[in-house]
Amino acid sequence: MGGVAALARAAGHRVTGCDANVYPPMSTQLGSLGIDIVEGFEPSQLDQVPDYVVVGNAMSRGNPVVEAMLDRRIPYCSGPQWLSEHVLHKRHVMAVSGTHGKTTTSSILAWILEDAGLAPGFLIGGIPMNFGVSARFGESEFFVVEADEYDTAFFDKRAKFVHYRPQTLLINNIEFDHADIYKDIDAILWQFHQLLRTVPGNGRVIINGNDDNVARVIEQGCWTAVERWSCNGETDWNGKFTDIGERRIQVAHGPDVAETPWKLGGKHNLENALAAVAAAQSAGVTLDRALNALSRFDGVKRRMERTATVSDIAIYDDFAHHPTAIHHTVAGLRKRFPGQRIVVALEPRSNTMKMGLHKDTLADSLDGADLMFVYRPEGMDEQFDVALRSLGKRLTICTNYDELVSGLAGKLLAGDQLVFMSNGGFGAARQKLTMELQKRRTTAP
Repeated sequence: MGGVAALARAAGHRVTGCDANVYPPMSTQLGSLGIDIVEGFEPSQLDQVPDYVVVGNAMSRGNPVVEAMLDRRIPYCSGPQWLSEHVLHKRHVMAVSGTHGKTTTSSILAWILEDAGLAPGFLIGGIPMNFGVSARFGESEFFVVEADEYDTAFFDKRAKFVHYRPQTLLINNIEFDHADIYKDIDAILWQFHQLLRTVPGNGRVIINGNDDNVARVIEQGCWTAVERWSCNGETDWNGKFTDIGERRIQVAHGPDVAETPWKLGGKHNLENALAAVAAAQSAGVTLDRALNALSRFDGVKRRMERTATVSDIAIYDDFAHHPTAIHHTVAGLRKRFPGQRIVVALEPRSNTMKMGLHKDTLADSLDGADLMFVYRPEGMDEQFDVALRSLGKRLTICTNYDELVSGLAGKLLAGDQLVFMSNGGFGAARQKLTMELQKRRTTAP
């Protein structure tokens, strides 16, 4: 919604908005654009009647400002509908979908197009460091959009991405998620099938050639040419690391092969890059040009972003909140920093996690770490603790943020790689710990 607000501002509208618990980097970005944010949902903010209200999917009936909007008959629509009608129409939309990797893949794709001189527009669920903003209107026909399968709004229960009508569609992977919206994996696959129905015959569908659920979606019906990518076998696009430290990657497309150094690590990020390079070709970007751009891609805020190093303790901020993403993050750190301790601080904040749907796989996803500090949200039942019992003495479960910060501060050693994982603000625990470590360093004898 912050990105939609930025696009509306770029289109010349006066934009304000409201939310609860607004935190950086989005709050900083909106402030720099001159977009006023009202904390909370009091109806009085509608007293100066807006011409239009764009409603996010976190809003529901019973919310005071939603009820006031309806009672006063103020025109409204969802974010995806506004985007479709005012930004995406008549453009070459490049939609990046899937359970994992959407933000990084979208960011890489937008950067490749930018580096090739194509000046794309984009709307991304994070802030690519190469751009410094999560959304831009763009100066060309190309528009990159992170295509989420979450539902659209309280009045529109279709997946967001069915509004986008892509010409180029990427599907990275599909797993069961969003248990508060979908009852099972089949319900999610059906939404992806609806998305495929919107891609024109002269478009392009680019998919993970090793994902069984993606293959199931294609089998349900596809009317567009499909290209497959893989890091594990022979497909249309193939990628691999060319050094042990994962600092160089190679991409092959038929007889064409290119190689480049890069700054990210982990097989999951190689997959993200491979998908983006394949999609960029549909905009006319050659393999060599795309790989050249990859060498200068700096990553995304809150996607394994190294935020500080204090007393030789590296601190990262990561958005991982699904067991698969948690596993990939831990494995990537282990590969990049062999011999050093990997410490994880986790906030299980997503609705799916709070409902306990991932409790059987969460422990395995954390098992590659040396120490784990897990915040237990209020209302989480005792089965949550039971599910993590196999982690033994490496695990500390905390019931408040201050306890987690003090526990970490007492256990961290020089050389540790510490990653905070949350899809929210984590009670500013990362910032508090950083300040605590800095204070200890300056007061040490």
